[in-house]
Amino acid sequence: MEALMENLLSNVDWTEIGWASWDTLVMVGMSLLFSVLIGLPVGVLLFLFGKRQLLEQPVAYAVLSFVVNVLRSVPFIILLIVMIPFTVMLIGTSLGVAGAIPPLVAGGAPFFARLVETSLREVDRGIIEATQAMGATVKQIVFGALLPEALPGIIAGITVTAITLVSYAAMSGVVGGGGLGDLAIRFGYQRFQTDVMVITVALLVIFVQLLQMAGDRLVLYFSRK
Repeated sequence: MEALMENLLSNVDWTEIGWASWDTLVMVGMSLLFSVLIGLPVGVLLFLFGKRQLLEQPVAYAVLSFVVNVLRSVPFIILLIVMIPFTVMLIGTSLGVAGAIPPLVAGGAPFFARLVETSLREVDRGIIEATQAMGATVKQIVFGALLPEALPGIIAGITVTAITLVSYAAMSGVVGGGGLGDLAIRFGYQRFQTDVMVITVALLVIFVQLLQMAGDRLVLYFSRK
């Protein structure tokens, strides 16, 4: 059995797999952090500027919504290539883990912003009206009522965004972004090493399953509060 497994996985360099897995985790973790830091306030502004909301601003909403929609509509593989000059200017390289993070954030932040806006729209209108009746400011309503009430939905949005970024991080391997995607393309596709391809796909599936399980548990926990 051991001899059979060695033959089936003869091309697999487990050290290389380990480093590629770590690079993928770093890319997803860093891009998720910046996506949340950018997407959360953008999502809140989209909600506040919307029709019949606290800071209704049709022009501001239209402009912000247009920018978000443009970034969301560009296929990520195209976004990777289009952003190469900007990434080089910002980071100094478009290759490796560092070079993959800016396009990952550009793809993840607007996606998460829309999920935040949707979660805030699901908050009971009566809660907002009750806090307004008590004389609360917009800031107090946002931080004291809206975000706490929408927290389970926002956490679910973070989970969906993280899973999306896993697939984006794998795609970044096409332009030398590093991680499991890069490994799968260089060895699995270009060198026809099917065993390497199978291992990388299996690890990506495991990452997604773990992220979903963790997200579901957090949503359940905060839903009970």
